[in-house]
Amino acid sequence: MATTAEQMRAFKGVSILSAGFRPFYLFASVWSALMVPLWIWIYSGGDAAGMRINVSWHAHEMLFGYLGGIIAGFLLTAVPNWTGRLPVTGIPLAILFGLWGIGRVAMLCPARDSLAGVILDSAFLCVFAAVIWREILTGKNWRNLPIAVMVTLLALANIGFHLGETQMTIRLTLGIVLTLIALIGGRIIPSFTTNWLKKAGRVIMPPSFNRLDLLVIIVTAVALLGWAMVPVSMWSGGGLLAAGGLNGWRLSRWRGLATGKEPLLWILHVGYAWLVIGLVLLGMASLGQVVSPPGAVPMQAGLHALTAGAIGVMTLAVMTRSTLGHTGRPLTADRGTLIIYILVNAAAVVRVGAALMPQAYMSGLIISAALWMMAFAGFIRVYGPKLVTARLRA
Repeated sequence: MATTAEQMRAFKGVSILSAGFRPFYLFASVWSALMVPLWIWIYSGGDAAGMRINVSWHAHEMLFGYLGGIIAGFLLTAVPNWTGRLPVTGIPLAILFGLWGIGRVAMLCPARDSLAGVILDSAFLCVFAAVIWREILTGKNWRNLPIAVMVTLLALANIGFHLGETQMTIRLTLGIVLTLIALIGGRIIPSFTTNWLKKAGRVIMPPSFNRLDLLVIIVTAVALLGWAMVPVSMWSGGGLLAAGGLNGWRLSRWRGLATGKEPLLWILHVGYAWLVIGLVLLGMASLGQVVSPPGAVPMQAGLHALTAGAIGVMTLAVMTRSTLGHTGRPLTADRGTLIIYILVNAAAVVRVGAALMPQAYMSGLIISAALWMMAFAGFIRVYGPKLVTARLRA
């Protein structure tokens, strides 16, 4: 059986349709670079030009639009490695990507709540979930059944959003995504770190994924589910704090401090650190609203540590690394990549800071949006040419 890289090299069509990561990474980044400034423009009083852009739209497009596209790009590339099956390429990939694009347009239309609008936006994740189930079941890749389950839950959550359960659905979706980060991050971060440390001649390695890691993931999923159902309670807050502490313990075992010379590695550790910070802040916010007087940590601080921080940093970390690897380039970060990492982390820091300092809230939002846009524009500038051209020959 040919490897995924060999199958990509054998593809004779347009380069951008030779692998799932290519169209989805590129255009989801374009969407992200445009979407956040557009939202801030509308939020600050700008003309919506007939588009129904509000806070629900912003949350939906971050989770189901941008992130849905990145997850598709990652899994359509990773699943063939896991199953040994042929990757989705060519016309089937173009159709799947087209469904994603149609969904983005549908969400900008005034009639997005109509039956047609719901179908157009929901089609992509439903079809994508079916593709993942087909690949994992046909490839008998039972280890990754939880991935298929979570993609299915993401598709169902998107439908739930359109059925009117907006706020709870957004919280549930965020919980699904963060559990996915804990699951996949807990596999790839220690694995990539181990490979790099071996080449560097180090002796002490991160531990392999084991039952303790599984226990932490279960605690994290349960804590996030509890918060999604009842966002303000002693139980929700305590569960989130416990999840944050346990994930911090996991991260401390992965030898992140030893990877300081390779940005492609330490950025993964930083992205996971944002997950820890976000869970702790969200737990403090949940507990703080129960006690009297209310605590000093607002819910928005935790939410944006998890979205702008954990999701933003982790997605760019994975996109840059996998783009280099799957296009035949050395796994090392250049100056442009380092700038991207600095910008996205700065955007997260400023966004969390804005939530903690109400007197500078609006200016913080604007600065954070500008930094976010520059980070993704930087990805498009540095990695766009790599995504649309053929893989380098070995």
